Amino acid sequence: MFTFKQYYFDDFTLGEEFPIPSRTMTEALFAAFQLASADNHPSHYDVEYCRKRGMPNLGAHGFQILIQSAAGAGWFPHYVEDSMKGFIEQSSKFLKPVYVGDTLYPSLKISKLDCGKTTGVVTLASTILNQRDELVMEGEQKYLIKRR
Repeated sequence: MFTFKQYYFDDFTLGEEFPIPSRTMTEALFAAFQLASADNHPSHYDVEYCRKRGMPNLGAHGFQILIQSAAGAGWFPHYVEDSMKGFIEQSSKFLKPVYVGDTLYPSLKISKLDCGKTTGVVTLASTILNQRDELVMEGEQKYLIKRR
């Protein structure tokens, strides 16, 4: 098993990046999300409904896009296994539509460090680009991390 150097709040630096592997949005992912979310709007599963409304294919639900930025899909949680107290906040803005066949490139970057007495809040800017290098989502994730 691969082990990671353990980070505590004091070990993080502004601008430090935690990439997440890319993922192509397939029909199978759309079906799995529909099943898990119970979102049954036809814009997410009926391609003819979408085409009649000018969309080239099935449109991804915002939460389906958001989950591509889950820190657990990358290395970040491995660095804080001993120090993370909790995932405490998340926000996001959806800037462009995502369709079946689009490839998404998520990334997390430390944008703010708020130090407390025994813990600190690490804020990660979350971004997702598509295969055309267009920003489709931006937001923040906040984690409560123990200090050394």
